Amino acid sequence: MTHAADTAPATYDPATLAVLHAMEEAAEKHLDAIRPHNTKRGYANDWALWEEFHDWLGERTGHRIASTNVTRGTLVGFVVWLDTIKLAAPNSIDRRITGVTVTARSLGVEVPKEATVAARKALKPMKADPERLGRGRGKAAAATPEQLRQMAAAVPDSLTGLRDRALWLLAFAVAGRSAEVAALRADGIVQVSQGLDVHVPSVKGRPARDVVVGYGKSPDTCPVRAWLTWRAAADIMRGAAFVPIDRWGNLGDTALSAAACRDIIARNAERAGLAVRLTGHSMRAGFITTSRVAGKREEKIRAQSGHAANSPAFWGYIREADRWIDAASEDIGL
Repeated sequence: MTHAADTAPATYDPATLAVLHAMEEAAEKHLDAIRPHNTKRGYANDWALWEEFHDWLGERTGHRIASTNVTRGTLVGFVVWLDTIKLAAPNSIDRRITGVTVTARSLGVEVPKEATVAARKALKPMKADPERLGRGRGKAAAATPEQLRQMAAAVPDSLTGLRDRALWLLAFAVAGRSAEVAALRADGIVQVSQGLDVHVPSVKGRPARDVVVGYGKSPDTCPVRAWLTWRAAADIMRGAAFVPIDRWGNLGDTALSAAACRDIIARNAERAGLAVRLTGHSMRAGFITTSRVAGKREEKIRAQSGHAANSPAFWGYIREADRWIDAASEDIGL
């Protein structure tokens, strides 16, 4: 038999509330203790992406909201950002929603149920798209000099266009990760008679490196000329090499984020009508394969890219480039 007191809304005295609160904390600690290490690491990566999304959003709105603002709008926006900017697979996005929600709650943030429901509603049609489901199953497309020429031909004639062209050409020339390109400083890019002497800062614990960038044969794709033109137009001599530009052409006073750098490359590749979608990593991969095909020595390429001597990723790029060097099917009388 059910008593009326059992169905009435619960009201607790202070002592009971204290006990319940202590039990909640104990439960959270227990669940965290038994949670697998890989799951914890995954949740940390999810939250790092959530922070990156807020950086990206702040650059576009002019105001960075706190990462603890987990709402219907921000969570749906996160799903769309992962889909359109990060090109994440739907199952990965689903896991990210869980990771952000769990982490937020562990920080004491109340995540409304309607927020997670809306996020998964936005995700639902993505799970029915075969192209999206195939994401994440291959390496980033390596940019080629021909694609860079196509991008240069389509770049807008504006201050933003000058910045974008300098950014992707310099990213290619230094074989830079997006985070490294975002961290470049104007005073760390020094003009010398042969081209540029570039200091690539340490990012995420990776060693800093100093590389050289020579003049290109074509003015449209020469990274040296592109950088000098942008630097003169923006009057940037110190501080961040690449900064946000608003719709009125005003320069921001902070560096672009790694996400913004990737976005610029992807957006300009799309504007140029390229058959493949380039990402931030495409410039790095493209430099390695292009240099190898041009006959550059492995140790020279590796010094430019900052890869370790035993890096599987680096040697994978080298093997890819070597496929067409003295190919077994070449000049055999066919």
